[in-house]
Amino acid sequence: MAWDADKVRTALIVAATTCSGVLAAFGLLATQRVLIELFAGGPTPDRVRAALPALAWLAAVTMIRGGLGLAVGYALNGLTPRVHLAVERELFENTTGVELRAFDDDGFAEGMERATRGTEAAIELVQNTMNLFAGVVSLLAVIVAVVTIHPLLLAALLVATVSTGYAALRAGHVRFQSYLASSTRRRRQWVLQRLMADRKSAAELRSYGLRGFLLRLYDQVMGAQIGEELRVAQRVTATTSIGAAIGGIALAGVYVLLGMLLVDGEIPLAAAATCVIAVQAAQRALAQVTFQVDRVFSSGQFFNEYIRFLASSAAFLPGKPKPDDADIRPAPDGLTELSLSGVCFHYPDRDRPAVGAVTLTIHAGQTIALVGENGSGKSTLAAMISGLREPTSGELRWNSRPYASWDTDGLRRHIAVAVQDHHQWPFSAATNIAMGDIDTPADSARIEAAACEAAAHDMITELPHGYDTLLDRTFKEGQDLSGGQWQRIAAARAFLRNAPLLIMDEPSSALDPRAEDALFQALRSRQGTKTTILITHRLANITHADQIFVLEHGVVIEAGTHHELMALAGLYQQLFSLQAAGYAANAAASSMSSSLMPPCRAGVTWLDTSASASTSATQRPERQRHRKWAATRRSADAGISPGEASSAESSYQANGANFLCTALRFSAPVGPARRSWLTSWGISSVYR
Repeated sequence: MAWDADKVRTALIVAATTCSGVLAAFGLLATQRVLIELFAGGPTPDRVRAALPALAWLAAVTMIRGGLGLAVGYALNGLTPRVHLAVERELFENTTGVELRAFDDDGFAEGMERATRGTEAAIELVQNTMNLFAGVVSLLAVIVAVVTIHPLLLAALLVATVSTGYAALRAGHVRFQSYLASSTRRRRQWVLQRLMADRKSAAELRSYGLRGFLLRLYDQVMGAQIGEELRVAQRVTATTSIGAAIGGIALAGVYVLLGMLLVDGEIPLAAAATCVIAVQAAQRALAQVTFQVDRVFSSGQFFNEYIRFLASSAAFLPGKPKPDDADIRPAPDGLTELSLSGVCFHYPDRDRPAVGAVTLTIHAGQTIALVGENGSGKSTLAAMISGLREPTSGELRWNSRPYASWDTDGLRRHIAVAVQDHHQWPFSAATNIAMGDIDTPADSARIEAAACEAAAHDMITELPHGYDTLLDRTFKEGQDLSGGQWQRIAAARAFLRNAPLLIMDEPSSALDPRAEDALFQALRSRQGTKTTILITHRLANITHADQIFVLEHGVVIEAGTHHELMALAGLYQQLFSLQAAGYAANAAASSMSSSLMPPCRAGVTWLDTSASASTSATQRPERQRHRKWAATRRSADAGISPGEASSAESSYQANGANFLCTALRFSAPVGPARRSWLTSWGISSVYR
């Protein structure tokens, strides 16, 4: 790992550390020579002069080792960032390359959390390994020096080394097992910390008084974590204490043996003094080795989780075409026809398929709508069409060729998707839009044109720095947007791609009426030239669709145009009527006070159907005629029969409601934009 990241620095660290260890051995031998000369007989000046060469050698060794230590530190400081970059980039190449189904796997998120810890452990592993290598070299140098003094001293030093090293390994294993056992608890702790400090949860936390609730949850999680850490500390302390006791006894044996050899005359006093210095150096080296063995073992186990994650997540990587597979095409040339044949999709943790045996055909230039209640499989079906998910069974074809025969990335470049849960990218407004076609340089004109289509241009120009405004409040001068404004940015991103196929999943759920009207005008302008798939619960916005597919429990149960489905009187008609009745009920409950009404434009008349005392008998028939005319116009646009409309009107009158028909321009034809709102019983035109 370190060698792949930076060969020069790795080689420098190994060479400098080895030289430093060898010089340490020579330094001990030089120390012994100095002591021999100083303890010899004769005048003191003569003994000092005799020791000067050895002293000079000892000084040189000390200086050289100091320089080598600086070189190792410099190389290590340059190596660790490169190692971190290498392992972290490999992780992100993996997480951004896996298929979307990886995030449905229960073990993927937990494995990714461990792998993230493994990237941090990679730096620790490199540093600890280099420190361990330095400690081992120093310990070997001391052992060599001790062996030259007397071989019997080596046995006691080995006992001390092995016992403390084994204890360190056991302690590291205990810590790592505790880490694995508390993985889920740590993730809960992280989630709670984020909830209590994140800007997005701050308002609701205070609104519902959740401070005490979250703090209690945090105390529970942390209490369990502290209990686990105390248990681990007890086991680690017991293990290391036993190892330290055995090592201490072994080192005491070294001193006892050294004293016995000195008394018996086996070694001179100078050699004994040198041995004492060597043993002290050995104690320091042994302490370093013991500590680094623990750290290397622990960081190595964490890094092993990183390796395991890369290996396990490889199963989620898209299969690359073989060199001999000549049938794989890089990218399609536009879109002429898109077909689904018996397409099914099954999430791994659910008993029932999200999409079951869907068969349909979409032709170029058509506007298609997918309709259904929550959980009916609309978004999952759209994800398969966009190439984000592979069907469990069945087949999708683009221009009569299976999706599998196209290069995945090349196919996706021909599809623009505005997903329901769009991400709020922490970049400038211009970059947020330009990300829709990141492979093609986007000039300001293209970006602004896409923003205009999505009704986002005026909103962006009002920001402090216009299109250069950073859309993230965590940075200085950053700005945040409302949900509807973010939705316009997401729509602009999709428009910028100008792909043959556009998929819009709930593109207007957070938009105000004006922005929604502008967005769907832009979508309607694509009809006949670009293929569009719409998913929305606001059914008034899809009455213009060439085909509407109604899903229930993942199965298409109805298909046709708006008028055909209304005549069918199935689920679509029920949903449409419920929504229309809701608009009408709101209108009926609205106040008819003229002082509360906005001013009317020229050629527009407010129609008041209330039977108030101020309404003259001669005025009532005329106003009733206008009301019935407006209702008939709405019904025709919505595909509702006159009988159905009359029945609905009668129910409103029976309830004594003041039914506001709408403000209508009688002298001008009803345009497409207004037609969609009239389909919704004309309520939004109050605000026009």
